[in-house]
Amino acid sequence: MKRNILITGGAGFIGSHVVRLFVNKYPDYNIYNVDMLTYAGNLDNLKDVANRPNYTFIRADIADLDKMRRVIRENCIDGIINLAAESHVDRSIADPFTFARTNVMGTLSLLQAAREYWESLDERYEGKIFYHISTDEVYGALEVTHPEGTEAPFTTRASADAHMAYGTDFFVETTKYAPHSPYSASKASSDHFVRAYHDTYGMPTIVTNCSNNYGPNQFPEKLIPLFITNICQGKSLPVYGKGENVRDWLYVEDHARAIDLIFHKGKIADTYNIGGFNEWKNIDLIKVLIRTVDRLIGNPEGHSDHLITYITDRPGHDLRYAIDSRKLQSELGWEPSLQFEEGIEKTVRWYLDNPEWTENIISGRYRQDQ
Repeated sequence: MKRNILITGGAGFIGSHVVRLFVNKYPDYNIYNVDMLTYAGNLDNLKDVANRPNYTFIRADIADLDKMRRVIRENCIDGIINLAAESHVDRSIADPFTFARTNVMGTLSLLQAAREYWESLDERYEGKIFYHISTDEVYGALEVTHPEGTEAPFTTRASADAHMAYGTDFFVETTKYAPHSPYSASKASSDHFVRAYHDTYGMPTIVTNCSNNYGPNQFPEKLIPLFITNICQGKSLPVYGKGENVRDWLYVEDHARAIDLIFHKGKIADTYNIGGFNEWKNIDLIKVLIRTVDRLIGNPEGHSDHLITYITDRPGHDLRYAIDSRKLQSELGWEPSLQFEEGIEKTVRWYLDNPEWTENIISGRYRQDQ
């Protein structure tokens, strides 16, 4: 079936993987990528699909309501996947207003523009969907109860029954929201608006909340690409507090597959949690990165351990996130495809094989070329 799909934030980390998947998998779909190309947007992420006949890039701000009205109406958009967001917690602490504008007002502009267009059609909402991608951080924090000094198993868990690395509580789709940072507060607000548009106007919406992603094309300020680069350059590896904060990690291509599946088969007005069943303390993950990078660049084991530097913890730093994605597994049959060691190996190799990509960002040249 011919479809016109709008993917926002498609030049970013997760968005570029979703755009690539849809462009390659669905040649009969017209894929429109709307991205403002702020600091984290990078068209180099999509060079391999830039000239495909079913792909169109539109540089625009999702908070510009009039522009979103034109984009949606002129391209007869029948499906929206909203990935556009400011996402770095440290930046939200320094500049919460930008996060509110993009994450809240941007989402609201998309909702309103889509509602106006879809309600003007004879079929109204039939065959339409507004899919909003959120984060596990809206749920707040979980306790860490696992004994000290034990690393999480170096593997992806197949089910939550074995998902007890650092505690027995997990975020489920009905977990009460309790955001602790300006970033998570802005995402929580946008989630509420999406659900309100369904309840008030009958708009067909879906919300998903995902755990930490990792993989190729992630902006270098994030932990994994930053530390890969720093290890290669012999620079300090700054660790908040004692490195005891726990995160659930998911390979980005597995997230893209989940988005594809939920977009096509998810239940309207429902929520799905997407996680890797793969908890790691920050310090344990960093040690895995050090071992992997050192091995691949020919350093002796333990060569870069001294680069770890503990720094003052940031405000509102949640101790543990852990997603229970059994609902997605049982209802739609999704599960992570990669063992964690495979994902980390692929990720490290990608950054080692593509140093110019990182260098273009660090130098700022990528901004000049767009």
